[in-house]
Amino acid sequence: MERQARIRKIAAHITPHPAFPRKSAGTLPDRHFVTALARGLEVLACFRHGERWLGNQELARRCALAKSTVSRLTHTLTRLGYLIHDKEQSKYGLGPAIITLGSSMLSRLDIRKLAHPKMQELAEFAQCWVSLGSRDRLSMISIDAVHGSAAVRFRLDSGSRIHIASSAMGRAYLAAVTQDERDELMRRVRERADVDVNRWPELRRGVVKALRDIRELGVCTSFGEWKQGINAIAIPVRPGGGLPPMAISCGAPAYMVSKEFMLDSVRPRLIALANELEDSLGTHT
Repeated sequence: MERQARIRKIAAHITPHPAFPRKSAGTLPDRHFVTALARGLEVLACFRHGERWLGNQELARRCALAKSTVSRLTHTLTRLGYLIHDKEQSKYGLGPAIITLGSSMLSRLDIRKLAHPKMQELAEFAQCWVSLGSRDRLSMISIDAVHGSAAVRFRLDSGSRIHIASSAMGRAYLAAVTQDERDELMRRVRERADVDVNRWPELRRGVVKALRDIRELGVCTSFGEWKQGINAIAIPVRPGGGLPPMAISCGAPAYMVSKEFMLDSVRPRLIALANELEDSLGTHT
């Protein structure tokens, strides 16, 4: 009954067939938007999981900004402690001020503390990884991740980024937001330089299917769509405290965990985990 109630609750907020419209050409600029600040934050966001050093040229390419602009931004961020500069390599790495920001945010996440032991229990049962993630631009970033005891070559760790439209976690997030926000995010996905024009229909179909799956199954799926040979399911959760939706995903290599096992055995436990969390946080309706 709990599972069916959750499916009905999620489905009530979903429009059956999203159009993903393009942004209107007549959209007015936001006069309160500080472009220089946004560019500085974009530079910080260029550092991906596992990357230690990036030069101005690579940062300029990733941000689609002039190298001279990026040079001024990296100089300023270094002076403020958000970047450190290695003169030998002439490259930049994330600085200690970033840790302060991240630690302050993570310490506020009651859901992270409550979820961790429950996620570990599920990971041991399924012998997979279980990850709690939040959206950052067009990615989901893992803010906590646990793994089963079985040794695997591929797993999702804390700090990892995954694509919002092809991953189960990203699709669970998209299912939890309003259609307007979903449309805007998918418009941005479509316009990204690294999304091949031939891949867009596949991504769109995957998200439309995810909305159907969450109504019928209570979870979103990604079987080999995010990465070949990886099976994953995910569910949205509401952390409360004015924070946007998050998602919990459970995944593993297909040779270890089949689609059938994910749907028949892992899915009801993942739904129960999300219900327990929202009950503890007072966000379960």
